[in-house]
Amino acid sequence: MDNHSIHGMWSSRLAFILAASGSAVGLGNIWRFPYLASDNGGGAFVLIYLACIVLVGLPIMAAEILMGRQGRMSPVNTLRKLTREGGHSGGWTVIGWIGMVAAVLILSFYSVVGGWTMHYTWLYIAQIFGGAPITDPVATFTGMLASPGTLIFWHSMFMLVTVGVVALGVEKGLERAVKFLMPLLFLILLGLLGYGISTGNVGQAIEFLFKPDFSEVTGDTLLAALGQAFFSLSLGMCGIMTYGAYLPKDISIPRVAVVVSATDTSVALLAGLAIFPVLFTFGIAPAGGGPGLIFTSLPLAFNDMPFGIPYAVAFFGLLFVAAWTSSISLLEPPTAFLVEMGKMSRRTSAIVAALFIWAIGLVTALGFNVWQNVRVFGRDLQGAIEFVASDLMLPIGGLLIAIFAGYFLSRDIARSELSQLSKAGFAIWRFLICIVAPVLVLVVLAFKLFG
Repeated sequence: MDNHSIHGMWSSRLAFILAASGSAVGLGNIWRFPYLASDNGGGAFVLIYLACIVLVGLPIMAAEILMGRQGRMSPVNTLRKLTREGGHSGGWTVIGWIGMVAAVLILSFYSVVGGWTMHYTWLYIAQIFGGAPITDPVATFTGMLASPGTLIFWHSMFMLVTVGVVALGVEKGLERAVKFLMPLLFLILLGLLGYGISTGNVGQAIEFLFKPDFSEVTGDTLLAALGQAFFSLSLGMCGIMTYGAYLPKDISIPRVAVVVSATDTSVALLAGLAIFPVLFTFGIAPAGGGPGLIFTSLPLAFNDMPFGIPYAVAFFGLLFVAAWTSSISLLEPPTAFLVEMGKMSRRTSAIVAALFIWAIGLVTALGFNVWQNVRVFGRDLQGAIEFVASDLMLPIGGLLIAIFAGYFLSRDIARSELSQLSKAGFAIWRFLICIVAPVLVLVVLAFKLFG
């Protein structure tokens, strides 16, 4: 087989780990995971989540990487190659199409939210140089959502920095970016963690996050942990499969999958330990999580805490970097597909894909104001797009990846790609990918549809 992708290759295992971790680490790690843990039994939830990572996340991630490395192309063309070589129905290319369409839809609204982080970073940078303080965070946030011009401008800026990386290619764009952005993300996170520890409430935060309370564990807890494990690792949208296409043959897939999963989980836990001490110090209730806490509650603390404005710049900068690294992986699959069509250069392909996604993102931006009364599936426009892409397409894509890798992909190919596993280890992976992962993903999908 051809050992190189036409798009380029990662120069090292570290480059792939940084890129794949950047894909997995996103806004959900920083504002969603800590609250899921705290509301679902603390340490008990964390233990269940880790079990879900092992039973579902790692097997499917390994499958995506090995399929990508075998195909060496975009997800659609990788599936075409694998099905042709294996003598299977070409209908399996639907996996690539589902992943690519999901990536496009997710990036369309993710870019709008990424624009929020850029906007708030700018607002706090301006305060350092004498800009007006945010005295009414609720009014500031609702005012931003009510302004089509503000949302579209920052949505455009976010897409611009994303396409600027992807257009440069694997080595000069993606790899250089993640080698800078991921260490920066960890430096900012560790700085925020240090500040959180200095408040003296880190013990309360640790208890809040990690003290096991099995009385809080219910069926909903299991579903929440399984859903978070699946979606947190960016599985089903074929971004990991695309990055796997650029992975050198001599790098261990099981090892990098474990490291990426551990990195993703570590960022989520560290974010909780950085944020919760500040909340407790300033008497802010940490229930609920999400944008409301980040954009309307935390700014109240920033106004009163020592070095609050630099802290706010670092915090929203962290959110921006996390969103940026994820958005790069979302834009790469459609860009790679357009390049492989042979009619456009990498730069033109990235720009065309980005413009198309930007245009779809206008629906989300206007859904917060001009079209705020429009409802689809009983949801606002952003919620409807997220439901179709995240709640339906990702689990369906992940389910099909597990079935294809477990039952249709040549066992010899899988064994060769996972050669670092022992015979027993490979047998365990086969059991997980053939039986356990499909069943559990079906449970999540059924819950999303009928729960």
